[in-house]
Amino acid sequence: MTRNSTRSSGNTFGDTVSQRLWPLENEALCAEARRRTGLGDFGDPPIAPALSMLVHSLEHEANLHPLGRFLMRSYLRRLLETRLRLTKAWSEHLEALDNSPLRRPIFITSLPRTASTFFHELLAEDPAHRAPRVWEVMFPVSSGKPDRGWREPRVWRTAADLWWFRRLAPRADAVHPIRARTPHECAAIHSYTLCSDEFISICRVPGYETFLHLSDVRPTYAWQKRFLQHLQWRDPERRWVLKAPFHVYGLEALFSVFPDAFIIQTHRNPAEVLRSSIHVSEVLHGLFARPGDRDQLAAWEAQDLTGAIERLTRFRDTHPQLASRFVDVNYSELVANPVTVLRRVYQHLEIPWSQTVAERMRQLALRRSRYPAHRTTRASADVRLDFTAQVSRFDDYCQRFGIPCEQTG
Repeated sequence: MTRNSTRSSGNTFGDTVSQRLWPLENEALCAEARRRTGLGDFGDPPIAPALSMLVHSLEHEANLHPLGRFLMRSYLRRLLETRLRLTKAWSEHLEALDNSPLRRPIFITSLPRTASTFFHELLAEDPAHRAPRVWEVMFPVSSGKPDRGWREPRVWRTAADLWWFRRLAPRADAVHPIRARTPHECAAIHSYTLCSDEFISICRVPGYETFLHLSDVRPTYAWQKRFLQHLQWRDPERRWVLKAPFHVYGLEALFSVFPDAFIIQTHRNPAEVLRSSIHVSEVLHGLFARPGDRDQLAAWEAQDLTGAIERLTRFRDTHPQLASRFVDVNYSELVANPVTVLRRVYQHLEIPWSQTVAERMRQLALRRSRYPAHRTTRASADVRLDFTAQVSRFDDYCQRFGIPCEQTG
């Protein structure tokens, strides 16, 4: 299926004014970021190809409303400004960063809406682990200092930004709640390279999505490694625990940059994944753009789900030497018995397990209630998608990983 442009046929007065006030043009954005920071070097990898494709898709495919255009332009400018500041900071501490290794990081990935965020938060409860927090990903330039909790001004600034975000998009908090000190996804880190699935999650940008999934993303993972070294500078002893569904598209690049990495893959009934993904996409897209056609959105989500499963299984089939690096986790088991699942994962990865760690994870699980075993969504109830026909495409995947594959809801 080809994703056709969803741009509206005519502009409103608000569109015309917002396009003049907040143009999305790569050279102008870069020039403004340089002017505001007084810096000129964005470093590697080059940002021009990805940024050019992204702003083209935003202009011609996303059907942004005026508020969405303002928010997106502000976000892109902030990414570029931070990228300039990070490049300068890294140039001043190259030797220290190079001597700050990342040992045996854990990446959580697989299909979206499979409780990977919950799993990420559970792993982050172990004091021997470190997850990138939302505040330090949003404002990463000052590094190498002990975590001072809420005494850190950047935490408060992040909390304020997220408070405004929840006012603008109250439905988003129900589908993907984040707070200043919760673990953050790798997609947010990759956004500084302008090669990130984050933009696909929040906007309808099919041209950019095709560009991204056909690109060599090894430079993006190399940049992420440098970013993590920056965050852990002077505190390199803990193991990183990282998370993003889109890693299924970049496993080759991931292992080339992180050769001793472990992958935890969470698996769930594809019918449930598809229903939930449709709802999430509708909510997040609504913050930036006018509503699109639900049936078309559902078909796109089904196509993306198929592509992700194919990438996942193909990589594992063609890299049997990496079989021991993968741990598979069933969604239903995770939400029913999280501590039992975590103990099994620790045994597989040969990580020390203690009752103290178990109790911290148990307490977090007791506080969490947003991952019920079965969930239906309003969005999927209104779309004309043959879920039975779609799910039949995933029979091999379900059999391989022991996942129930029947239609639900």
